[in-house]
Amino acid sequence: MKRTPFSLSTLALVATLAFTALAPSMASAQAYPSKVVRIVVPFPPGGSTDLLARKLGEKLTVTWKQTVIVDNRPGAGGTVGADHVSKSEPDGHTLLLGVTGSNGIAGALYPNLPYDMVKGFTPVTAVVSAPLLIVKNPNLPAKNLAELVAAARAKPASITYGSPGSGTSMHLTGEMFKLATKASFLHIPYRGSAGALTDLMGGQIDLMFGDVLVVMPQIQGGKLVPLAVTSKARHPLFPNVPTVAESGYPGFEALSWQGLFAPPGTPATVVEKINKDVNAALASPDIQEYFVSRGFQLGGSSATEYKAFIEAETQKWAAIVKASGAKPD
Repeated sequence: MKRTPFSLSTLALVATLAFTALAPSMASAQAYPSKVVRIVVPFPPGGSTDLLARKLGEKLTVTWKQTVIVDNRPGAGGTVGADHVSKSEPDGHTLLLGVTGSNGIAGALYPNLPYDMVKGFTPVTAVVSAPLLIVKNPNLPAKNLAELVAAARAKPASITYGSPGSGTSMHLTGEMFKLATKASFLHIPYRGSAGALTDLMGGQIDLMFGDVLVVMPQIQGGKLVPLAVTSKARHPLFPNVPTVAESGYPGFEALSWQGLFAPPGTPATVVEKINKDVNAALASPDIQEYFVSRGFQLGGSSATEYKAFIEAETQKWAAIVKASGAKPD
């Protein structure tokens, strides 16, 4: 019985210390955001990542009653912007809208990448995903995927494809396609989708593995011709366009995804708040309608689920880089 007061006081002390340890984290979550939030987009304005960030930022500005701005930091296939966020203050006020290239591929492609794709970030949530469309300039004679592959095999590297930059999902999907078809295509990297799209329509390049949102207006206007979609199932907006898998390459699937990341060391409570509010924004009817009608599948996940997804993606794309021998251009 004499030990009881001591035991109770000890428990009280432990509880007090535990609360004291948690208090800063709880306070940071309650105060967040306490200033302007920047969503870093690692590409120039005008692409799908930029558009998505701006729409998401508009929603979060209302929810948080704090300004959310988009900070475009293009370069090196998205890795310049990603590196900036990886080294930013871990308080949740600088976020990255990362993409397959910067956060799933780059580590395998660039041996001296200045950040670690897994340890260099705190994954927050999946945002969107979508297949790519293989689109061609109308003047390219190939009418379907079989004719395209036959032409590429007959004259290796004579057919060019553009991408927003080395290490992007559009680049590596092209490499994945080359492995699957055993055909040779020449990669031409650009600084963002806009330049590649302009040259594709102008006939300077032949193909593009393009974001649905980026290439859809040009398809609808007859300026580009879709040959295939890179998902396992046909795209609901292009029901007459076959998949690569059904065109003779079973199992082929490549998706472009975008997700939100915070710097490493961001408090878990802040990550949970951002996760909750972003997922609520993605579930809102106007965001759903806007992006689904433009070919995207809205994401939403727990931070833990997203971390596991990123780890799996880095392994998948590392295998593609190794097998293809892809190098930075």
